[in-house]
Amino acid sequence: MLDPLRTGLHKIITTPLGDAFLPLRVPKVLARRVNMFFGSPLCSAADLEKRKAAQKRLRELRAGGAARPIAREPAPVTVYFEKDRNQRVLDRIEEALHAKKIAFTKLDVAGDEATMQFVTRTAKCEEDDLPIVFVASTPVGGYDALVAWDVSGDLAKAVFG
Repeated sequence: MLDPLRTGLHKIITTPLGDAFLPLRVPKVLARRVNMFFGSPLCSAADLEKRKAAQKRLRELRAGGAARPIAREPAPVTVYFEKDRNQRVLDRIEEALHAKKIAFTKLDVAGDEATMQFVTRTAKCEEDDLPIVFVASTPVGGYDALVAWDVSGDLAKAVFG
């Protein structure tokens, strides 16, 4: 009902017609400033349609937004190991992670000094302690530490949140 009035007044205060005449220009500038101060209630028909569409979308989101849970991605799990060293421990770690249905990436650090230094420095271990499990950037440790994390429930919290 008021939409034609709003768009008509907007057209009057924004048209350049009459701006050369000072007694018309000053009230139009003042009306534009007042309109902007109050959040532009006078607007074009296109802006009015955008606002109505946005209000409709907001109502839809508020009505159905709370029902949808946010899907979370599991944290990345990486197992750092050295080629043929401690193969039994690596197999046990893989079995434990498969049993918990945790996806992981194996990364061989043999010959990669930079990665080896990163792993040993971050996990505070020696090269002989590989394989080492990391959840995101947090070092878990070897097989015994992985089992301890699993028993305490920290592994599921760290991976799945």
